[in-house]
Amino acid sequence: MKIISYNVNGIRAAIKKGFIDWLKAANPDVICLQEIKANKEQLDLSLFEDAGYKYQYWHSAQKKGYSGVAILSKTKPNNVTWETGIALADNEGRVLRADFDTVSIISLYLPSGTNDLRLATKFQFMDDFQTYITELKKEIPNLVICGDYNICHEEIDIHNPKGLKNTSGFLPEERLWIDSFINNGFIDSFRFFNKEPHQYSWWSYRANARNNNKGWRLDYCLITEPLKDRLQRAYILQEARHSDHCPVAVEIK
Repeated sequence: MKIISYNVNGIRAAIKKGFIDWLKAANPDVICLQEIKANKEQLDLSLFEDAGYKYQYWHSAQKKGYSGVAILSKTKPNNVTWETGIALADNEGRVLRADFDTVSIISLYLPSGTNDLRLATKFQFMDDFQTYITELKKEIPNLVICGDYNICHEEIDIHNPKGLKNTSGFLPEERLWIDSFINNGFIDSFRFFNKEPHQYSWWSYRANARNNNKGWRLDYCLITEPLKDRLQRAYILQEARHSDHCPVAVEIK
């Protein structure tokens, strides 16, 4: 099973940049999208169906043109859950779960901390999400949480760790949270296979950052420990350029 996660920074804009042709070529079994910035009524859903994704699940924010996640699948899930009980997640379209026979997949868009108010909101969401996942794992041990976590975990995950240590996305307390989250029964699938530096999934649009690879690794496919023996590959698809993010992928048996 190939699972791709992609913060598209607006699905309509990504489609104009060739997203559908890319999707056909990448050919995942399941793709998790973040920051779709659209309601499904604003989209030509046949484009995705023609690409092989008959089963489409969209969780848009109440606010128009903002946030939102989706899961597109070639096979029908047994169950899809839109609600988490976390007000921010449910109102802003930040968590969507699809349950298959032997694995459940979550598309996650964790808030950014662009100012003090949003940073406080981000930390509240992080605490609530940790509680939600801790309970969910008791019911569903085989979880894959794909998405934009808006946090770089280690110094290796950011191009300028010393210069950016006081910037949201790489604050010590954010790094501590994702470290604790991973160590609470998860595996960072990409780092399981790849320990090399300079592997990023987001670049600023400013200062030619992408061409100079001045990036951040904000996007993860985290899997629960029971899936460890089913891990086959995990990688970053840096050649995809429909967004300021690029897709990340994991393949499991």
